[in-house]
Amino acid sequence: MAPIAVGDSLPNGTLAHFDSDDELQQVSIHSLSAGKKVIVFGVPGAFTPTCSMKHVPGFIDHAEELKSKGIDEILLISVNDPYVMKAWAKTYPDNKHVKFLADGSAAYTHALGLELDLGEGGLGTRSRRFTLLVDDLKVKVANVESGGEFTVTSAEDIIKAL
Repeated sequence: MAPIAVGDSLPNGTLAHFDSDDELQQVSIHSLSAGKKVIVFGVPGAFTPTCSMKHVPGFIDHAEELKSKGIDEILLISVNDPYVMKAWAKTYPDNKHVKFLADGSAAYTHALGLELDLGEGGLGTRSRRFTLLVDDLKVKVANVESGGEFTVTSAEDIIKAL
């Protein structure tokens, strides 16, 4: 399947997360995105170095600026189970705006066409690193990394596109 691109509609899918009452919830990506301007960004894995030290902190650090530029939601997707995502989210106590969403089976990542086979490294199917700017379910910007790079998907890169 071809990767999601500018002009495409964001496919619907169900992801898991823990709500503010610490209850496990299944949410549709469309329920979080329809009628809104959102950033959807994906990372290869929770607790991995680039994801944990650069990619996620960048969106947390720039969340207020992104909100001031009209972003309604900042959605992080990773192919991990919701309990891992909950534990990872807790490592960012200052986070107020980034929602940590679990795509445990990689079904949504496949729907985006952004799966990454890391089976030889023992990690199985993961997500390519990406950042999407979506306005009312239409992709306006699609930044996708090659391999293990981190050159076009940062919060700063998406701010430039706003």
